[in-house]
Amino acid sequence: MLSVHHLGKSQSERIVWLCEELGIPYELKRYTRDPATMLAPPNYKALHPIGAAPVITDGDLVLAESGAIVDYIIAKYGNGRLVLRPDDPDFAQFLYWFHFANGTLQAGMGRLMILNRLKLAEDNPMLVATRGRVDRAFDLVDARVRSADYLAGNTFTTADIMTGFSLTTMRYFQPYDLSRCPNVIKYLGRIGERAAYRRAMEKGDPDMALLLS
Repeated sequence: MLSVHHLGKSQSERIVWLCEELGIPYELKRYTRDPATMLAPPNYKALHPIGAAPVITDGDLVLAESGAIVDYIIAKYGNGRLVLRPDDPDFAQFLYWFHFANGTLQAGMGRLMILNRLKLAEDNPMLVATRGRVDRAFDLVDARVRSADYLAGNTFTTADIMTGFSLTTMRYFQPYDLSRCPNVIKYLGRIGERAAYRRAMEKGDPDMALLLS
């Protein structure tokens, strides 16, 4: 049976959300971060050599990396749902935004989080450049969802599931003021109205306030 090993406040929320959107049977195994270090507990780190979330098991398979897991679940259990076909006019947009999530947005926020923890001077060139890159990434998302309901167009896809974490829960680790991105706030309002998203967050992180604005 498919098991989702969910570490609280982590990218593994994407996988819980995906399973809820698809309505497929799965076992949810929740893990709590160490209260002092905020890192994964030893029994989570032991699941996979990389020691990071997310991780799924499916029979004898152990798989990490959220993008790979999403692709695997869609290929095996999705029956063509939540993705666009190559002949769809928005197919290229779907591919771009699916990979933008971890390739640009999440990576930039992660770098900024680390630099902020180093307590660098405000005019440090690396810090200034990274902040600018993150701002441009958010601006790009804001522009996209000004003209489309969802990132791939007017259809909700796995691109939205991938990006949702960075726009919401990731801000617990790297705060970001969304007031400069009014269209992102409206977009997250649409996300927050999805029953599957609400179920996923209630099951995975029931005590966490959702950062939808």
